[in-house]
Amino acid sequence: MYKNQNLAVSIFLIASVLLFTQCKKTEDPIVDPLVIKLASSGTLGNILTDKAGNTLYFFSNDANGANNCTGGCTTAWPVFNAAGLTQAQLGNGLILADFNTISTPNGNQLTYKGWPLYYYAPGGVRESAGSTTGEGVNGVWFVAKPDYTIMLVKSQLVGANGKSYVVSAADVYSEGLGSTVYFTDLAGRTLYAFARDSANINKFTKPDFSNNGVWPIYETGKVVVPSVLDKTLFGSILVFGKTQLTYRGWPIYYYGPDVDASGNFRGSNKGVSVPVPGVWPVFFKDIPAAPRK
Repeated sequence: MYKNQNLAVSIFLIASVLLFTQCKKTEDPIVDPLVIKLASSGTLGNILTDKAGNTLYFFSNDANGANNCTGGCTTAWPVFNAAGLTQAQLGNGLILADFNTISTPNGNQLTYKGWPLYYYAPGGVRESAGSTTGEGVNGVWFVAKPDYTIMLVKSQLVGANGKSYVVSAADVYSEGLGSTVYFTDLAGRTLYAFARDSANINKFTKPDFSNNGVWPIYETGKVVVPSVLDKTLFGSILVFGKTQLTYRGWPIYYYGPDVDASGNFRGSNKGVSVPVPGVWPVFFKDIPAAPRK
């Protein structure tokens, strides 16, 4: 009798183990809910990736917030989109309010802080997850980052007088059509120097900041820039208790009227003609160093 009871117990235990094992096998795999993440790069810092770890990029030509990658560009730089994005699908450090969707000839595209997002696919073949080989391509493609303090924009300069300008390496302005690569902040707002300043000396801003509305100082000491720029050429100075960023010794400013009545400023660089071209030049990589006087 006891042998039969033991046999029954053994059979029950074996059946239970088999059933448990089968249940484990049929469980759904854990699915990562995140669609966009922040990854850490040893050389580039925090960068945006998709859920599989594929790097996302900004294009300097998109200063106006639109997709300006056309023709053959679209093969090497496919658009990135994530329909119906929610906060729960974003990694730590990302907020839904910074994302938007625009329409392009190649379908909808997600933007981040006003910048359309792309993949890099040289020759039509997507770079592997974890790669950042698109960084710095042609001096206008850069990894998407949440904390740039300087971005490079490639756009036509159009002054407040409505005239178009180009600028030479010697910082000489002349009327003409052609794109210039110049500095903006992460939001795409144009940055300017004041020709009468000296190295690390702001000669424009008044102690009470009463003229700061027209030419606001760029208040930051943080330096997060695309890899094609030399971080050591940036610095900061104190201006009546506020920190102003500098480049090659030039204090950095905004132009107040670049922001229109609707609060739009992307792609606007009206300050280049005020009061005449050359007095408030835009910043570019090889701008001559500020004089020491």
